[in-house]
Amino acid sequence: MRKPAKFLTTASAIFMLLGAAALTPTVAMAVDAELAAEGKKIATDRKKGNCFTCHAYTGAHLAGNIGPALNGVSKRKSRKEIYDQIWDATKANPNSSMPPFGKYEVLSAKEVDAVTEWVLTL
Repeated sequence: MRKPAKFLTTASAIFMLLGAAALTPTVAMAVDAELAAEGKKIATDRKKGNCFTCHAYTGAHLAGNIGPALNGVSKRKSRKEIYDQIWDATKANPNSSMPPFGKYEVLSAKEVDAVTEWVLTL
């Protein structure tokens, strides 16, 4: 009789946790709209970010498919992870084809921050 009682206790605990998780609201990251607008300009500038060459995202014209789609990245990665990826993608993946924009000074730290903010809006 002990085993069925333990099973029911464990099963009910699992269902309670799953139910609580389903009711927990997702927390959206606060985004600075002005900084994000500046980031979009940098990201779409062919001499700066040029993100659409490799990435697809909402509003990109003739977007590339070398890199992952940027829509919903904020649901998969933190702000710091996104910033670090733009700054130097080779830290996470030495074989990355993404240019290390910050490391090679293609973008300043402020510009990388702005592009990060823009990516968070996608």
